[in-house]
Amino acid sequence: MPRWLKITLGVVVALVALLLLNALVVSNATKDAYVRDDGAQLVDTSNGTLQVLDQGDRQGSPIVLIHCYTCSMHWWDDLAPLLERDHRVIRVDLLGHGGSDKPGAGYSVDDQASALAEALAKLGVVDATVVGHSLGGSVATALAEQSPQLASRVVIIDQAPEDGFEHESLAQHLSYWPIVGQAMDRLMRVAPTSLVRNQYDQAFAPGYNMSSGFDNPDQPVDDLRAMTYTAFNDTVDQEKDFVDDQPLDERLAATHLPVMVIFGAEDQIYDPQDAIARYQRVPGAQTHLIPGAGHSPNVEKPNEVAPLVLSFATPPAPAPAKRKRSRK
Repeated sequence: MPRWLKITLGVVVALVALLLLNALVVSNATKDAYVRDDGAQLVDTSNGTLQVLDQGDRQGSPIVLIHCYTCSMHWWDDLAPLLERDHRVIRVDLLGHGGSDKPGAGYSVDDQASALAEALAKLGVVDATVVGHSLGGSVATALAEQSPQLASRVVIIDQAPEDGFEHESLAQHLSYWPIVGQAMDRLMRVAPTSLVRNQYDQAFAPGYNMSSGFDNPDQPVDDLRAMTYTAFNDTVDQEKDFVDDQPLDERLAATHLPVMVIFGAEDQIYDPQDAIARYQRVPGAQTHLIPGAGHSPNVEKPNEVAPLVLSFATPPAPAPAKRKRSRK
């Protein structure tokens, strides 16, 4: 065998060994919960410890905000204050995200909802309006199925009822492949911030200035890097299993709870018109399109989303009963 071929084979074998070792290390990584954000607290549950931020009017009816995939409670930073005047507003980092636990397993949508239900019960939350953005919409639906006494009204923001509505990029598809995904994860942690930030372009309307939506312009990058590869990979796999088992519109219809669905008209991940048409099959569902917003209207157009959520969370008071005239 020629010497150059031996050297080439040796290099290839070494690279494969490094990739396999990297995959093993990355896949087995876990992280414990910690207080990542000012004012937050840690709440222990059977599935893991969650970081929770509890603000607003404690006497007001509760609104629970559940973030998207690879995101955190900071994706509500501009919307939450608009809800807090008359409502108790609870934000949570899902397992695998933000300051919450990143365990080696347990990322099913039902597990996420169960952990959230325990945390809300410990906080004394009942009869809440639960608002879920993207992945959070699936978790909100599961919470309504499991604990209707906790989630009495559901708002879905830019989460299609099933995966057939999704437009997935090649980079996203490759990131879930064995070995390739772990290598991309390692690269993402050392790549320039601008390169990683570009991976979020689909999460907003075309041309949207992502930095304008966050106090920390690198918030999306920090949220992605806070995850482990296991959390990154298993979360998306488990969410797909959840909607494949039964689409969200069918699940929500079966709860008989009030439902509102909000989509950005320029969503680049899902087809908003088709998704809304499906949700309109849910009896009594309210649906809204936000012009100029993409997949994240809670970030892009909080001043337009807030009134919709507030009107839904505070239904009109019943008309006073008419007094019967006494007969003389």
